[in-house]
Amino acid sequence: MSSSAVSADAEVTRTEAHAPAALATIPVICGPTASRKSEIAMWLSLRREIVVVSADSRQIYRGFDVGTAKPTPEEQRRVPHRGIDVAEPTERYSASDWSTLAQRAIQEAADAGRLPVVVGGTGFYIGALFRPLWAQPTLDPERRVAVQQELAQHGTDELRRWTQRLDPARAHLGRAQLLRALEVALLTGERLSDMHVARARPPRFRASYLLVDPGSDLPRRIAARVRAMLDAGWTDEVDALSRRVPADAPAWNATGYDVVRRFVLGEMDRDAMLERVVIDTRQYAKRQRTWFRHQLQQDQVQRLVPGTSGWQETVDRWLTDLEETMQHARMSGRTH
Repeated sequence: MSSSAVSADAEVTRTEAHAPAALATIPVICGPTASRKSEIAMWLSLRREIVVVSADSRQIYRGFDVGTAKPTPEEQRRVPHRGIDVAEPTERYSASDWSTLAQRAIQEAADAGRLPVVVGGTGFYIGALFRPLWAQPTLDPERRVAVQQELAQHGTDELRRWTQRLDPARAHLGRAQLLRALEVALLTGERLSDMHVARARPPRFRASYLLVDPGSDLPRRIAARVRAMLDAGWTDEVDALSRRVPADAPAWNATGYDVVRRFVLGEMDRDAMLERVVIDTRQYAKRQRTWFRHQLQQDQVQRLVPGTSGWQETVDRWLTDLEETMQHARMSGRTH
């Protein structure tokens, strides 16, 4: 078993022993990229004492700020954020690593008298926290490096075709997850999706989801946000990063970054770069929607179209209902 899996198990044991009953259900603001999740969380922070637990696999990397829509320093001063800037660009950061971090952040928020709110669109992070934990397989380090080096030479579409044959349940995921599924299948002869079931352990928390999705307006919002990122200095950021971060660093897998780097290196013009980033981001959002549609427990989901009349009331009612449920659970626990 990997060290990250062991640490995750240890953290679950600790939180089971000490987490208050009120935290059995955790509010989660989720949805595709550019759907205004962070904006809603900041609005919510004006009404509740919260800690934002970021569930964004792109925002974990230090220095990758503009193109990941990372909360500004001012926003992070206003509201405590966890799960941001926790890894170097060259590190591989797993869903198990994030789950351990999130469990710790939830406990610390409770100890500080704040409400933890998970915010993000990385489905496999959210799944790692609210689905049964599982014991990860032990992989031979040398063989793993060799497989990773070979797979890194192939495009995402080709990786997806291979995953469709070797582990079809994970073929809709992003490049990092495709690589993980393939390396496990090739090195163990087993499917990662099957391992998630066979090696499952009971989850610690239950989620109450606020699923934020602007519907047909999302493509326009994505295009507008990409342009805004470029205006905010995304190319300058990538230029600086390319001078110190190796080309094979995992952080470059964040949507759009590799394309912008190719523009910075003179391999494509600005118009082509802009079009490619918008297309890749829309495809990423499509995969996110697929995950939320198939993986969330729909009886735990409150849907929200941001910007529509009364959206604030919807958010407030969702959280108020959750708090009442949590209070009822606490009272029931005291009577038994």
